[in-house]
Order: sequence, then structure tokens, then C-alpha cells
Amino acid sequence: MANSLNGRKIVLGVSGGIAAYKAVELLRLLTKAGASVHVVMTASAKKFVTPLTFATLSGHPVYHEIFDSEHSAAMEHLQVSENADLLIIAPATANTLGKLANGLADDPLSTLFTGYDGTVLVAPAMNDKMWAHAAVQENIRKMKRMGVHVMNPELGELACGVTGLGRLAEPADMVREIQQLLAQQSDLQGIKFLVTAGPTREHLDPVRFITNRSSGKMGYAVARQAVKRGAEVVLISGPTHLEPPPGVQLQPCQRAQEMYSLVMKHLPDCDVLVMTAAVGDFSPAEVQKEKMKKSDQPLVLHFLPTVDILQAVAAKKTGQFVVGFAAESENVVQSAQEKLKRKQLDLIVANNISAPGIGFQSDNNQVTLIDSAATIEALPLMSKVEIADILLDRIKSKIAPSS
Repeated sequence: MANSLNGRKIVLGVSGGIAAYKAVELLRLLTKAGASVHVVMTASAKKFVTPLTFATLSGHPVYHEIFDSEHSAAMEHLQVSENADLLIIAPATANTLGKLANGLADDPLSTLFTGYDGTVLVAPAMNDKMWAHAAVQENIRKMKRMGVHVMNPELGELACGVTGLGRLAEPADMVREIQQLLAQQSDLQGIKFLVTAGPTREHLDPVRFITNRSSGKMGYAVARQAVKRGAEVVLISGPTHLEPPPGVQLQPCQRAQEMYSLVMKHLPDCDVLVMTAAVGDFSPAEVQKEKMKKSDQPLVLHFLPTVDILQAVAAKKTGQFVVGFAAESENVVQSAQEKLKRKQLDLIVANNISAPGIGFQSDNNQVTLIDSAATIEALPLMSKVEIADILLDRIKSKIAPSS
């Protein structure tokens, strides 16, 4: 696996903690494996290891000053990360994590981070009480929601003399994680994804409609991560407030019938359909042309079932791998298994919408993956971005088991 780093450009960010000495060994291992490593340091990091050490071992200048550098006028914070395959920050101190998570950019490392849009891996290291602090954990959650990969610290002897959770991961383990992330960057290349996301809206009159609470965050996360991993992605989206992920072909819609038409149009050209959208089950039998006036009398509306998109897909698919989602409030696994069989799905993602703090509108979720072979995989609470990557891993293993 060492060859996977050959010719790769990696930016190594070092912040000011005693574990900075491990960054020297990490640099050595990366360069030995053939990577071109460019180091960026905070001012505090220079108190532990000198820029000269990293410059000598890497063969490249070290970016450690925003101003007063001979390269400052050339936008050094952008040039260092240009065309980089990955940015790893090791060690990442509590202070640095706080800056990165909240968009602060007042030192070389945080400035470079805000200007880099590629794969990022952070490896925190700090005192165990600091690691457990609510503010640090919230910053970790924020970074995961951004799509940043986090390599949690290990249990071991810390600089303060106690044994606890906060020790920087070993350099060899970080190299393996980097290799895995780099391999993942193109593992879906050549695969065409069709992803649906968000709610649908069914209009009652010119100003009113019925909808649901879906935010579209899960579908947008799947689309974003699939593109990052080299896939071609068409995203069919109901109304959301989300920015379309870069690189996807966005197909907006509102009504269930519109989403059905778009799915049927793009289905023949896709390899994988991921149906995360919360499609409304009913639409009004008649849409009023004028705004309905308020009255003291009860308002009676008549609704008809909307088209069942997944059922229609089951009748039309020609070998596509189809993933459905099941938002349930009771008997979650059983209901999902029934839906998987009824809709002839290859995989279904089930979540309990009655659980607090997850599901609709949330950045996090706790789901169970169930495949057509009745394999059940319950995932812990995690960000929707993390769930998206795990889901893509499972899809890849099903459609390309030999790769």
C-alpha cells in the first residue's frame, strides 16, 4: 500500500502541543513512501519543533508566518495547498480545533485551512480533561459536519503524567488512514449516481401547500461525498435551503409527480439510485385557482395517494442498485425490512424519527442498514456526512465486490 502515496502532495499542519515531535516521524514516513510533503506551522508549534527541522526533512520551505515572509505577497496560504491531495493536521490542539471549527483564520494553519477545499484529516492531541470538554467535543462535531475526517486520540500516558484519552495517534496509524482516504478519493469513479433529496410540496391554492420536515441534508451529504469520491451525480431535490454540492447536476422539483418524472427520466442512465427524499404520500384532489377564504365553517379537503416512486422503479429498473430510506416512529427495523421486500430494494436505511435530536432538520442521525440478504448493521449516532460515506462504502462493496 506504500505505493499509494507515491507522487501525492500532502500538506502537514502542525499546531503547538508536545505531540508535535510525532509530526516529525509522520513526515519521515510520508516522504519515505514517496509523498511530497509541505509543512505549515502555527507560532506555538515552533516552540516545540523548529521550521528548519521540517524544511530539512521535507525538502520544501515551511509556511509558518502570515506576514513578514518573503513569500507573503504571493498568497502563500493558497499556494502551499494548491493541488494538494490531502491536508492532515497532527497534532490538532484544542485551540486549533476551535479556530478551524468556527472559521477563524489568524495564523498560517487556520488561514490555509479556510482556503483549502480538499480532503482534510485532523488528529487531535491534548490532556484528557480538555478532550472531554463540551466545547472541544462540539467543535469536533462541527468539523465532522463539514466533512472533515477525525482520527480520535488514543488512551495512553499523557505529557501531564496521567494516563487518559488524549494521546496523539501513532504516525504509522496516521499513514494508513491517509492511504485509505486517498484511495477513497477515486473509488467511485465511473459510477453514475442518481440521488433524491428533500421534501415534496403539494399545493392547495396559490399560497398554501402541504409538505414535511425533511431538510434534504442526508441526500445532499450523499451527493457531495459521492462526487468527492469520483462519481457522476444527478441530484433531484425538492425545496430546501441548502447550497447544491459542487460538481453535481441539480434537478430541482416540487411536487411528487415532478420528482417521479425526473427519476424515470434519469433512471436508465444511472448505476445507483439513492432515494433519500421524503416524498409526500398524498396530494389534494383539486388545487384551488384562487386563495381559499377564511370561514367559520370546517374546511374539508380531499386527498389522493401520490405516485409510489420506488414501486415504479422496481418495475422499470434494469440492474440498477436501489437504496431506499425508511423514516419510522415504531417497529423501525421490522417496518424497514417489509419496505425493502415490498419495494424490491437492494439496501434500505432505517431511522427512528421519534428519537430526539436526530433525523429531520438535524445534522446527525442514527440509522440501521439492512440489505437484501437480511444483513442488519446498526450504526451509532454520527453526522450525516459520516453516514453518507459508510453508505457509499456499502454500495461500492455490493456493486464492485472485487475492487
